[in-house]
Amino acid sequence: MIVISPSYIVTMNRNYEILKDYSVLISENKIQKIEHRDKLESLAKQNGWEIIDAAEQILIPGFVQTHIHLCQTLFRGLADDLELLDWLQLKIMPFEFAHNKESMKYSALLGISELIRCGTTTILDMGSLNHSDVIFEQLINSGLRAFHGKAMMDINNLYPELSESTESAIKSSEDLATNFHNKENGRIKYAFAPRFILTCSDELLKETNELVKSYPGSLFHTHASENRTELENVRKRCGKDNIECFEELEILNDRSCIAHCIWLNENEINLMKERDARVLHCPSSNLKLASGIANIPRYLREGISVSIGADGAPCNNFLDIFVEMRLASLIQKPIHGPTSMSAKEVFEIATIGGARALHLQNEIGSIEEGKKADLVLIELNKIHNSLIVNEENLYSTIVYTCDHSNVKSVMIDGAWVYRNKEFKTIDSNEIVSKSKEELKKLLIRVK
Repeated sequence: MIVISPSYIVTMNRNYEILKDYSVLISENKIQKIEHRDKLESLAKQNGWEIIDAAEQILIPGFVQTHIHLCQTLFRGLADDLELLDWLQLKIMPFEFAHNKESMKYSALLGISELIRCGTTTILDMGSLNHSDVIFEQLINSGLRAFHGKAMMDINNLYPELSESTESAIKSSEDLATNFHNKENGRIKYAFAPRFILTCSDELLKETNELVKSYPGSLFHTHASENRTELENVRKRCGKDNIECFEELEILNDRSCIAHCIWLNENEINLMKERDARVLHCPSSNLKLASGIANIPRYLREGISVSIGADGAPCNNFLDIFVEMRLASLIQKPIHGPTSMSAKEVFEIATIGGARALHLQNEIGSIEEGKKADLVLIELNKIHNSLIVNEENLYSTIVYTCDHSNVKSVMIDGAWVYRNKEFKTIDSNEIVSKSKEELKKLLIRVK
């Protein structure tokens, strides 16, 4: 039993309560009780439970990032200043094709380390064509909560070597789902991941949707309407836009987790709302690749599920959720006005909003009794933080002034994975050293 006693608890419950002088009791992997500090600490002392005095820290729900590419972390800084299709064709796809098991292992570990260090406790990750088993192993060992799936591609005019038959894409994905879906007491789940329309046949997309139905709790994870040139090519192939294609194929539903959605037309916005599909917003990536700015305030007004993710390290180049939250707010204000995308609204889509997108809102995303203990302790005493912190400016202080250096400790599923700024499941020094070695070898293998 552990009792954590912070200055404030930002609950993100239905009433958005911010609790002062309260403590949280954790038993096994769940939040058992939230009570006034004096009462819980007294109970803890009577029973000999561990008490963590976090009087100068804020307890928040773990962040949920809903679009990540761990397979690309090794390529950070090697694919800059390109638009999407050139970025994929000239850099990312050749790099992904050159991966072996060791390079994939350290690419995953490098990304996982960065995510944990910034307070991210849950991710939705898309792999590459090969070596997803390696990524699953690292996710299991690290303690991170995650959905992962191999990228499915049975067409690839951008880089033909990085593709396979429809039959192979389906079979290998199903084998991975059989082996890894709901592993580690449900902490690890499968997300079937057809990369995007231009790399997938209609048959693959439809069969993938059927697979999702066969694995309860799994997801359909893809990209759509990220880039104008991509959209033009989709129109040439399908005669309509991305989301309209999904609707025609009868694969648009509440398990559809769709990254970017920048260039949706009016009909597509209505379809996303009607089918309860999810928008995975990636502000840094969308700016860096000059893809555009998604109309997130409109989507939220329409009641469309919106969550947030850093995307891959080569198109960001951080995986820091604080960067994404800040940008998600600021890029909308010149367009929609200063009151749009408030700090509170952005913090919500990075926590409970992400949990809802993944259908995990009853397990994570807020600090409530009975939920999983995915928790983050942050310090707000850095020179870049607000000088006065109170209930009125907590959200703005976190969203507008924090970065990964504010994260003190991270707990996932009731276990510390990062405590007092030290990793508990990862050797970060070894990872950086080994990652450099593996990157050098990979670059030699690139055609």
